[in-house]
Amino acid sequence: MASTVIDIPGAEIVPCRKQKTNKFYDIFCPPIVLFLTEIKSNRQGMRKVIHSIKAGIALVLVSLLYLLDPLYTQVGQNGMWAIMTVVLIFEFYAGATLSKGINRGIGTLLGGGLGCLAAALAQAVGGAGKAVIVAITVFIFGAAATYSRQVPNIKRKFDYGAMVFILTFNLVVVSGLRAKQVLEIARDRLSTIAMGFAVCLFVSLLVFPIWASDELHDSLVSRFEHLATSLQGFCEEYFGNVDEDEKKKISVDFSSKCKSVLHTKMKDETLVNFARWEPWHGKFGFFYPWGKYLKIGEDLRDLATIILSLKACLMHSSESSTRRRLAKEPCEAIVAQLARMLRELGESVKRMKKCESEDKIVSKLKTVRQEVRLIANLSTVGMNHLEKIDGLGIASFVCSMMEMVEKMEELAKQVEQLGQLCGFSSND
Repeated sequence: MASTVIDIPGAEIVPCRKQKTNKFYDIFCPPIVLFLTEIKSNRQGMRKVIHSIKAGIALVLVSLLYLLDPLYTQVGQNGMWAIMTVVLIFEFYAGATLSKGINRGIGTLLGGGLGCLAAALAQAVGGAGKAVIVAITVFIFGAAATYSRQVPNIKRKFDYGAMVFILTFNLVVVSGLRAKQVLEIARDRLSTIAMGFAVCLFVSLLVFPIWASDELHDSLVSRFEHLATSLQGFCEEYFGNVDEDEKKKISVDFSSKCKSVLHTKMKDETLVNFARWEPWHGKFGFFYPWGKYLKIGEDLRDLATIILSLKACLMHSSESSTRRRLAKEPCEAIVAQLARMLRELGESVKRMKKCESEDKIVSKLKTVRQEVRLIANLSTVGMNHLEKIDGLGIASFVCSMMEMVEKMEELAKQVEQLGQLCGFSSND
């Protein structure tokens, strides 16, 4: 079919004008807006800004070794090692900065000292034996230090120090300088490294410090609430009369909270490692039992696994309404008790005080265990006239509750032991 063109009298053709775009706005404004939004809505975003400002302050302070003539006269070009030290060891958490700084100092001292001895020995031998001595010492110390980095305990605490040791030892022993010059260079570099480390400690510990111990403590406390909410959400989804849209929302919510708890193992181990290096601050003293936090975190992950496995019960949503109605009231009561106990334990850890019913939680859990057994007997004996497939959901739910009760008993004991080791005060 041919198209028809209709002319409009008196109409003028106006060319389309291309809308002007501000390239500067398009490039820089969206990231700035996102940055400001993150600061406003997210505590972690504010801490990132604080850390960035602190890093800038540390770099300015250490750059004074170059900018001020009296300081430059004393340190000369070795001031570059101080700047490198700040760049390499200044970390987000105060404990991480302290850990890397001490590791760098130990690695430099050991590597430089042993390197000087090896260089002096090689100079004393002289001739062709000099290269042989250097090669043997480099092989022995390099291989030994590399092997030590694969040992779990050393890797977790001193991996950076071992790497610095290998680097420093090789630089010193292979340099080929005379022993006197080696000692002089090692002394100058070590002094500037110490200056950089001092600047990092000053800024990291005294200017709005960000403690790994606080992060670990708050993260652990939040998981108690996540699991309590997830448990109640599943119970509401399984027994409650909600529509499909609400059911999907509840399911996604409780699954996401459980999965967030499951993915905390590496974070806990990293934060505990940094927290052990931190000095006495706030409510955390020296030799604080951070190992208990790892144990409690492990128990919480086990509990999250059990709660997440409850989703399998929803697969049997077609089972008899009579069976489900029979178990609804006692199951909801038990879930409410478990959720309340989780919140009480979390509050106890958060406030570092013994909760009011902490001494009674274990005994209460034993009572809950008996109630779960009664439900199990009721669902298997009282409903024998129904097909076995109808009771799979309730049976799975009851078995999971038995596991939860056992894990809760262990968790309560761990929290009680943490309170004893840390001296939790009584709740007035």
